[in-house]
Amino acid sequence: MMIDFQVYDENDAPEAARPMLEAARKRMGFVTTLNGVMAESPELLAGYNALAEQFGKSSLPLHAKQVVLITASVANGCAYCVAAHSTLALKARVPAEVVEALRAGKPLQESGLEAVRRLTQVMVTERGWVDDAEMEAFLAAGYTRRHVFDVVLGVGMKTLSNYTNHIAHTPLDPAWQQQEWSRDQAGA
Repeated sequence: MMIDFQVYDENDAPEAARPMLEAARKRMGFVTTLNGVMAESPELLAGYNALAEQFGKSSLPLHAKQVVLITASVANGCAYCVAAHSTLALKARVPAEVVEALRAGKPLQESGLEAVRRLTQVMVTERGWVDDAEMEAFLAAGYTRRHVFDVVLGVGMKTLSNYTNHIAHTPLDPAWQQQEWSRDQAGA
């Protein structure tokens, strides 16, 4: 038996979550079902929003940020987040072939983005235990020690949303449906 989790909006959410959902509607034009599910715990929603804001301000280049978000979501098998971030990456002008490779869990042609993908992949699958050779490869690709911790931030943010979606079976928003994804697409 599956436990049903409510998808709230700014009208029926717990009082402390309502302003965050109102802000989400203003920012995105709609309240994502992820935010609606997270609203059950206003603290979770606030924490996720804070991490997302900080990750957005991080020193990683825009396309590298998208690589982190999609790679972590693929590694965690989160269909919702892969679809959402694939859509957002394409809107951010990440090349379609990069997005498709990420969704399939395949290496990227561009060496800098591949270094980000590899570090993120290893960080998720090895639970943060990244060996020296992997770190050296990342740094040799032109990234800095600060970028390493920016990747940690992005992985932490995605862990919150990926796990929430696994537990709640969050329904996919219409805005993400063109990029629908399933774990078998990455051989997960």
